[in-house]
Amino acid sequence: MSGILYEESSFATFLFVTLVLGGAGAWMTGRACAITWRPYPMLLFYLLVLSFAVRFIHFSLFEATLLSLHYWIVDAAFCLLIGSIAYRYTRTNQMTTQYYWLYAKSGPFSWRPI
Repeated sequence: MSGILYEESSFATFLFVTLVLGGAGAWMTGRACAITWRPYPMLLFYLLVLSFAVRFIHFSLFEATLLSLHYWIVDAAFCLLIGSIAYRYTRTNQMTTQYYWLYAKSGPFSWRPI
């Protein structure tokens, strides 16, 4: 796995920075975009900016390569995945709570007309 997903000497470093810090930031970004009714393309832009910040943390704290396309794609993919899940989950709860007379939940990420 070392060399494919992360370049640091320890998996714990990758786990902490990308999964914990980046994942928490992506979840909060997705949730914030859904709560403020922002469109999905704007969320994608915010998550790409966040992935640059995650890459910078790897570089500044753990001496990883800053301008590495391969490792930035790994960070960006994870941020996009977690942020998109949070966005859809929050949007589903919004739609079924605010428009309860129109929609019912059909799963954690979807709603259906009543």
